[in-house]
Amino acid sequence: MAVKKLNPVTPGSRYRVGQTFTELTTDTPEKSLLAPLKKSGGRNSSGHLTMRQRGGGHKRRYRVIDFKRDKDGVNAIVKTIEYDPNRTAFIALVEYTDGEKRYIIAPDGLKVGTEIVSGDGAAPNTGNALFLKDIPLGATIHAIELSPGKGAALARSAGTYGILNGREGKYAVVKLPSGEARRILQTCKATIGTTSNGDHGLQVLGKAGRSRWLGRRPHVRGVAMNPVDHPMGGGEGRASGGHPRNRKGMPAKGFKTRDKNKSSNRLIITRRKTKNP
Repeated sequence: MAVKKLNPVTPGSRYRVGQTFTELTTDTPEKSLLAPLKKSGGRNSSGHLTMRQRGGGHKRRYRVIDFKRDKDGVNAIVKTIEYDPNRTAFIALVEYTDGEKRYIIAPDGLKVGTEIVSGDGAAPNTGNALFLKDIPLGATIHAIELSPGKGAALARSAGTYGILNGREGKYAVVKLPSGEARRILQTCKATIGTTSNGDHGLQVLGKAGRSRWLGRRPHVRGVAMNPVDHPMGGGEGRASGGHPRNRKGMPAKGFKTRDKNKSSNRLIITRRKTKNP
């Protein structure tokens, strides 16, 4: 996937770096796999604002994605590579030999006409979904399950992947995009390859309006507020004393919120890389 630098014909295009979308083969989604998507605007069921800086944005429809890849042993042909407004990676429409159509997260390099399959006996080729026990060591994987049969939970966004480093008893050792190495049951599934749209992080929106189209409202710094509005507000001039906190007063930028007694701690071999270890 390539990016393009736009000519500065308008103030909004002066710094914009966009995507070429050369990998996409159609702009018409499969109707049977669309679902309505209601926006919350950051409000809960009582109408109270519980998440700031959200609201507006273009109307979307949800693409129903097959994260479980549970149609084992049935071959499928890739029909299209499509854009999904609800995620950073591209999606692929596949049609199984029995006529059923499903969307999957598109791996990098997957082409229209490619045949893919999942389950026992599948070859470790790009786009195939295998159990971790059947994947060769050192393989690049994405859409990784955390619990057998629950569906992909890890390495689903654009350009991400994990690496299968080893096996320990009933567990596989996987290095995740965050740098964390953890044990995952070998009966969990993962898809071979890297997720598509790896250049997603290189794009520059260029103007505030493009951010609003994505449903993101302006972000106001806490130190720019009054003391009544934020723990870091107030002060003379640009003074911003005290430790970084969020609006509710909880320490930010390095404060660990993970439960020390969480059961999955025993499965983590190496914690993810952080600026404040």
